[in-house]
Amino acid sequence: MKNVDDLIESANELAGQGLSNGEIADELNVSRETASWLVERGGGSTQPTTTESPASTDHLSDIHVDWSALGRDSTRLSDVGHAMADLLGGHDDTEIDLVVGIEKAGTPLATTVALELGADLATYAPRKHQWEEGDIEDLSGNFSRNFAEIRGRECYVIDDTITSGTTMTETIDAITDEGGTPVGCGVLVDKNGVEELEGVPVESLMQVIRVSRDEK
Repeated sequence: MKNVDDLIESANELAGQGLSNGEIADELNVSRETASWLVERGGGSTQPTTTESPASTDHLSDIHVDWSALGRDSTRLSDVGHAMADLLGGHDDTEIDLVVGIEKAGTPLATTVALELGADLATYAPRKHQWEEGDIEDLSGNFSRNFAEIRGRECYVIDDTITSGTTMTETIDAITDEGGTPVGCGVLVDKNGVEELEGVPVESLMQVIRVSRDEK
C-alpha cells in the first residue's frame, strides 16, 4: 500500500468481510480511531462510531506499518525472531520458558521467538478484536486453550507494533491476573516511544519519531 486511498480501500474490503473496526486496526497496524476513520471514508460502516470523524478532527494522524515483506517469508520471519529474542535477552535474570503472542500478527513473531529460545508458546486475543463502537472497557480478551498455560511462568510478550500501548498493557494485566509474570515486551515497531508498561520494559527493533515543524 502506497497511500491513504489504498488504506481506505483495504479497510473497506476488510469491513466487507465482516471484520470489526478493532480487527481492521490490527490488520492495518493503525489505531482504532484511524481504522474507524478509514472505514467511514470507504463507506464500509453502516453504523456511527464514537470516534471523531475527519470533519471534526483535522489533527488525526497515524503511521501505517507494512511489514508484509517479512511476514510472507518464513526465512525472514525466522531472522526477525532471532533478532527479537536477542534484543529481549538482556532483561531477564532467569530462564524464560514461555512466550506470549498477541493475536493476530504477534503470534507468528512470538512463535519464532519461542523457537529461538526453546520456550513454550501462548497466545492472547485482545478485546479490540471485538470492538466496533462504544466503550472497549466493556469487552474482555482471552488466552487460547490450544496453547501453553500462563500460571506460575515468567514470559516475554510479543506483538508487531505499539501505537498507544493499550493492547500491550491489557495483555500484561491479563498475564498477571492468570498468575504469570511478564519479564519483557518486544515489538517490531514502536510508534510512540514506549520504554515500559506496568513496570515491564519494552524493546523495539525500530522506533518511529514524529517530527513536526510546529514543535519548538
